[in-house]
Amino acid sequence: MNLTAIMITSMRNRSVPADIILPHLCYRDIDTACGWLSRAFGFREVFRYGEPLSGIQMRMGKAFIMLYGAKEWSRSPEQLGSGTQMLTIFVDDVDEHYKRSVDAGAKIIEELHETVYGERQYGAEDLDGHRWLFSQHVRDVSPAEWGAIIAKS
Repeated sequence: MNLTAIMITSMRNRSVPADIILPHLCYRDIDTACGWLSRAFGFREVFRYGEPLSGIQMRMGKAFIMLYGAKEWSRSPEQLGSGTQMLTIFVDDVDEHYKRSVDAGAKIIEELHETVYGERQYGAEDLDGHRWLFSQHVRDVSPAEWGAIIAKS
C-alpha cells in the first residue's frame, strides 16, 4: 500500500462522520439473507439465536447489523413495496467492494462515483429491498465547501 492510500484510509471525514450504530433489518427469510449478505457485501455471521431461528447478528469491519424475520408489526421493504431507510457502510476499498457486489448480482441503484463531500461511493439494493450505500473517504472537505449550512450551537 502506498503512502497516499494509507493517508486516505486513515483520514476521518468531517462531512460524513462514521459512528457505531446497530440497525435491525427485517427480512422474509433471515437465513437466506445471511448467506446473500455474506456473498454480495462481505458481511460475516457473528451469532444466531432462537428456535425457530429469530435473529442473526452480522459484521463487516466495524459495522454490525441484526437480521430478524417479518412479524405482524414489521415487514421488509420488499413486502411493503417501498424502502424506509438507507444504510451507509464505510469500506476500505469501495472499487473492489463494488465489483464483488455486481458479481454477486446485487441490484446497483447508484453507480460508483465521487461525491462533492469527499466520498467515493455506490448504492445497492439487497434481496429484500433494503438500500445500502458503500463508501470510502477520498478527500477531506469541509461541509461549508460543498454548500452545507452549518448549524449554530
